[in-house]
Amino acid sequence: MSTPAFAPRAIAYRTRGTTHGPVTRLMSPGDLGQVLKPFIFLDLVHFQAGGLNQGFGMHPHSGIATVTFLSQGDVRYEDSTGQAGLLPAGGVEWMRAGNGVWHTGSPVGDVPGVGFQLWVALPAALENAPAQSQYLAPELVPHIGPVRVLLGNYGMANSPVAAPAGMTYLSVHLAKGERWTYQPPEHHTVAWAAVASGGLVASEAIDAGELVAFEPGNQRIDFVATEATRFVLGSAVPHPHDLVMGHYSVHTSRAALDQGETEIRRIRQNLRAAGRLG
Repeated sequence: MSTPAFAPRAIAYRTRGTTHGPVTRLMSPGDLGQVLKPFIFLDLVHFQAGGLNQGFGMHPHSGIATVTFLSQGDVRYEDSTGQAGLLPAGGVEWMRAGNGVWHTGSPVGDVPGVGFQLWVALPAALENAPAQSQYLAPELVPHIGPVRVLLGNYGMANSPVAAPAGMTYLSVHLAKGERWTYQPPEHHTVAWAAVASGGLVASEAIDAGELVAFEPGNQRIDFVATEATRFVLGSAVPHPHDLVMGHYSVHTSRAALDQGETEIRRIRQNLRAAGRLG
């Protein structure tokens, strides 16, 4: 008796997003974020060498966490929790905005910057918790073979980032012709991938600059690189709440959003009094 053939995990959505200067917005809370939550926002960034006027000025968030990862180029950061410094290429910034935070980042150095900024919707128990930031140097980001574990775990590797349970975020670098299979953890029915450079086949071709969302399910995803390729992949247990949106914030209810925006205004007053805002 023959064994049934493996059915590839189908791609349900694909997008190239919209590009403004060095940033391509691949996903927002009002579009694919509704499908892929807790992953609700993704920017692909290509900063020019030098970084002049290419960064993000001091701005607020609440209700979410941001994850910044550049595979190439360094970023200078500062946030209202009191942390500031330089994040080298290959490092990870985790900013759990919670009840409210302000932060900024800008590329530095003579190497062009290439990477992603991701937002994840926080669970109700954390959406108004105190802000928390972690900055991992490249050597603290665990890796197995072609995979760097940015959030969650993969195989025996566990990210030290204090992210909520039920989500995994990986950076993968494959050589031309290399194959890699991802088996999502149990209950991770949300899955997507976004290609920074190169090209893949995963039931269909995925080109550089594209984000694809896979059909809900738990079956494995097989990738083949058609050339040297860098991409990120996320999988998670679905976020069970509606997304209630402010200008820079996403919460599970209007009351939680109001609380976060009140804290954002309070921090803004403090930053202005300290001369850190115009």
